[in-house]
Amino acid sequence: MQIKGQLINFSVPKVMGVLNVTPDSFYDGGRYTVKEKIVSKVEKMVLEGADFIDVGAYSSRPGAAVVSYGEELKRLSETMELLRSGYPESIISIDTFRSGIARKMVEEYKADMINDISAGDMDKEMFNTIADLQIPYVMMHMQGTPRTMQKNPKYDNVVKDILAIFSSKVKKLKLLGVDNVILDPGFGFGKTLDHNYELMNGLEQFSILNKPVMVGVSRKSMIGKLLGCTPDEALNGTIVLNTVALMKGIDILRVHDVKEAVEAIRIVEKLKQFVPSRI
Repeated sequence: MQIKGQLINFSVPKVMGVLNVTPDSFYDGGRYTVKEKIVSKVEKMVLEGADFIDVGAYSSRPGAAVVSYGEELKRLSETMELLRSGYPESIISIDTFRSGIARKMVEEYKADMINDISAGDMDKEMFNTIADLQIPYVMMHMQGTPRTMQKNPKYDNVVKDILAIFSSKVKKLKLLGVDNVILDPGFGFGKTLDHNYELMNGLEQFSILNKPVMVGVSRKSMIGKLLGCTPDEALNGTIVLNTVALMKGIDILRVHDVKEAVEAIRIVEKLKQFVPSRI
């Protein structure tokens, strides 16, 4: 995949570090809303080995407050000014479902990738905008909207249903000339606890679409609800699920904790060097 003028090889999985510049994200809300803390967080992620930095200014946790277009644009613009001056070589992804925001971030701040939690459903101009901008597009599955997604989500078969939706959308994007697509099954977005673990168990099936697959389970409630812990206590569960996802062949881990994700990748890649012996 071509990103920022360079060929990104997914033969070894990559790490996307999360930078939430919102006051109300489920885990790190309010932690990175001032210049010094933003710069410190990004520097830490880069030094720990993050391949991409994903910047979000609109919390998508269940029931989160609506953020106006102007406020989202202001938060992202201020952050991108810092990142482009301090980390010009970093590959920056913008987490937004608004096509207008996506265009401004790419054209004015040279954002390298768009990460859309709604796969184009919340802004019908997004696909055309991505085709016009010709940048990589992360397409995440969500049933409903952030405000409604956890109100009794239903599937006939969560893996097959999401695969069918992705297949249809990949075809639409291809017709528009968009091939650089990354798929995110959307853990926690319109899924029950069982849906999430059924989806994790079937991750290898997404390889049939021949697109890179990204997984974001970092400190989410699918860990906390099962283990009875808070997001602050969910690092161990996150590492376990990230390792399972890597063993199932995913290409990108989207995480709050970069160092631990990089280490998980190194261990799983080491295991791949050896063919299991028969006794």
